[in-house]
Amino acid sequence: MTEEQQKGGPAADLAPCWSCHGSVDQRASFCHGCGTIQPPRPVDHFSRLGLSQSFDLDTDQVERNYFSFQRHFHPDRFATRPAREKQLSLQHATDLNEAYGILMAPLSRAESLLALKGAPLEDEGAANRDPELLMEAMEAREALAGAANSEDVEAIDAQSRQACDGCIEKISQAFADDDLAAAQRHCLRLRFLAKLGEEIRRRKGELART
Repeated sequence: MTEEQQKGGPAADLAPCWSCHGSVDQRASFCHGCGTIQPPRPVDHFSRLGLSQSFDLDTDQVERNYFSFQRHFHPDRFATRPAREKQLSLQHATDLNEAYGILMAPLSRAESLLALKGAPLEDEGAANRDPELLMEAMEAREALAGAANSEDVEAIDAQSRQACDGCIEKISQAFADDDLAAAQRHCLRLRFLAKLGEEIRRRKGELART
């Protein structure tokens, strides 16, 4: 845990500690005076894990930060503490789990970043308004439905994975160029590819049972 997250900076807003009522930097996770755990603050997923707001995160760094913070907030460390502290540690741990899950996955990381930049991704119906994406989806699902054996499905799967990799590269470039409209378009395609991946796994299961 960084010193800022333990104690906060000198210019931060102050709030009373729920336990000793002393002044606590609102960015701090523990009271400066009594050391009591404080309620989680409403921050974005990147800030919660001490990371910059960037799509091109080092996932190894995400994991290191996550486990570092979890060591401080894991409920096991508060097993003998009063009920209020147990509850707060669980809230911190839950928020960290959510942030970790979102930032480790390219699609949810991109969606979170778009929202922070004031350009949240549109609802699922937006993909149906993109003729090129709609055609790609129809052709992929027709090919999957017509796959007669596991080899055919594996070929579709390999093609889908390659498309995912290319899509992630385009999202990265769009954010680097600060082209949020392009980032949205590529995210919509990655959403479709993620759903296609689920359908591919189901089709594999169906063929395995025959």
